[in-house]
Amino acid sequence: MLVAPVRLRYVHTASPGESVYLRGLAEGRLLGQRCPVCQNVYIPARGTCPTDGVPMAENVELPEVGTVTTFCIVNVPYQGQQVTPPYVAAAVLLDGADIPFQQLILGCEPGDVHMGLRVRAVWKPREEWGTTAANISHFAPAGEPDAPYESYASHL
Repeated sequence: MLVAPVRLRYVHTASPGESVYLRGLAEGRLLGQRCPVCQNVYIPARGTCPTDGVPMAENVELPEVGTVTTFCIVNVPYQGQQVTPPYVAAAVLLDGADIPFQQLILGCEPGDVHMGLRVRAVWKPREEWGTTAANISHFAPAGEPDAPYESYASHL
């Protein structure tokens, strides 16, 4: 087998909705947007409702706590991995949001992560912040009772 490095250079231009989300992160805030038709709150902000196809202009600040809806324990190492396995990648539904987003769960044993676990964002030191989702280092257990299944069942 021959290993040949391949490089791809690209420039990503954030959409207006994504820019709202990224500017919020640079200020230590989690910003989503509410659809004027279905009233769903999406994070990261998209600018356009993926369900109704209409522009979203109402920004909604969300708390940094939420619920694990689904998760995967990563046990297999791969090249360039930044976290040593085992670790947990989870879908976290922030309180007040209508769609979960992917986050790293640390601060507990991987086997302790479960659906309904309440988690809180752990931010990097402020001097390391930029206009990026990497401002949040990971999510960790919030020390709250588990969320009832009914509160996240429609978000699986």
